[in-house]
Amino acid sequence: MNTINLEQKLALFSDYWSPKIIGELNGQLVKLAKFKGEFVWHKHDNEDEFFYVIKGMLKIDFRDKEVTINEGEFIIVPRGVEHKPVAKDEVSVLLFEPETTLNTGDIKNVLTKDVLEKI
Repeated sequence: MNTINLEQKLALFSDYWSPKIIGELNGQLVKLAKFKGEFVWHKHDNEDEFFYVIKGMLKIDFRDKEVTINEGEFIIVPRGVEHKPVAKDEVSVLLFEPETTLNTGDIKNVLTKDVLEKI
């Protein structure tokens, strides 16, 4: 059992839209990611998603609205809800989700990460 320093972990990578595993508990993964630009429209049929903004500002587009998440705020996207994360500038995000969660949900494309790196 050791503490985890988020800033130190974030300094270990610079790639966007590629979540890194920093912890596991009860079938859930704690992940760090950096976002910049637009992701893809997708949904997760069986998993809710937790996005906590550590640094920057994240916008999540939904089909009926858009939500802005600022530093120190989080949002939970319920399973089955189609969404598209957008980051005008670089944003650092903590994700908490079941280990079965595929980053692109029901879509498979070049951004899909089938195997995540542990850091």
